[in-house]
Parts: sequence; C-alpha cells; structure tokens
Amino acid sequence: MAASAAWCCLHCCRDGGTGHIPLKEMPALQLDTQHMGTDVVIVKNARRICGTGGCLASAPLHQNKSYFDFKIHSTVIWGIGVATQKVNLNQIPLGRDKHSLVMRNDGALYHINEEKSRLPANSPPQEGNVVGITYDHVELNVYLNGKNMHCPASGIRGTVYPVVYVDDSTVLDCQFS
Repeated sequence: MAASAAWCCLHCCRDGGTGHIPLKEMPALQLDTQHMGTDVVIVKNARRICGTGGCLASAPLHQNKSYFDFKIHSTVIWGIGVATQKVNLNQIPLGRDKHSLVMRNDGALYHINEEKSRLPANSPPQEGNVVGITYDHVELNVYLNGKNMHCPASGIRGTVYPVVYVDDSTVLDCQFS
C-alpha cells in the first residue's frame, strides 16, 4: 500500500506535474438575493437584512459543524436558524413547517410550528446582542454573546442553509464562518 502511494506521488512529479492537488474553493457565504422574500432588503455587501420576509444564505451548510451569527440592531420581530430551499420566505414567522428550524425573537426555537426548545428564562436577545448558531446536521445550538445557551433543537432534514427573517423595522447583520 505504501509503495503504491509513493509511486503515485513520484509519478505525478515525474510527469511534469507540480504534485499539488487543486483544492475546491468554498463559496463565500452571504445573504442570497436570489433566495429572499419579495419585501426583503439586503444591503452592506449582502451582510445586512431589513424589510419584511426571510432570506437564505448563498450556500448550504456542508461542514460537520457550521457556525454563523447575527448582530441585532433592533429587537422587534426576527428569526434565525436553518432552512431548506423549499421554505416560503414570504410567510413569516418561519419555523411553521418542516422546511425551517428557527429561533424567534422571543427566544423559542420552532420547527413544524412546535416549540422545540427555549432560551433560559430572562435571557431573550436584546438590541446590540450577537446571536450565534451552530449546526452539525442533526442539532442546532444557540449562543448569546458567545455563551452557549444550552437549548438544542433538532428535526429538520435534507440540505439546509442558514436562514434569517425580519419584520417591523428590524435590522440584523450577519457573519458567516
């Protein structure tokens, strides 16, 4: 086995190849203006959402564990989570069907219109807070200003994208990593 691996490496170099295997570059993740509600406004290099409705990110979550967060500029009506491309981004709040799993502005996590989990009492996100989401293709976890809130939720299936929705003058900024 080791001899065949060495031969492959030598063969690559001997034939004028650099020996480097080109890596597939991951797409830059941002809010996707092709997958948003009709009354949504995306600004600031596709990093800020306002208006009314939802928006998916530009690429699905492929890693074993993904993280993204949103800074809250106003605390009226919003939701953050994951969704499939079949979600209706004009029908808010999200979390009402099998195509989305989101935490709403009151700190409750919804999927198929059922509350799956909730932030601890007296800890709903406030203006200026950063809400982080981790997702490992099974479980969604919420972080508030970097602190794990220990309120996991699961149930969504299929290829999912980060999703956010806003209404009533809410403004959120996103950061994907």
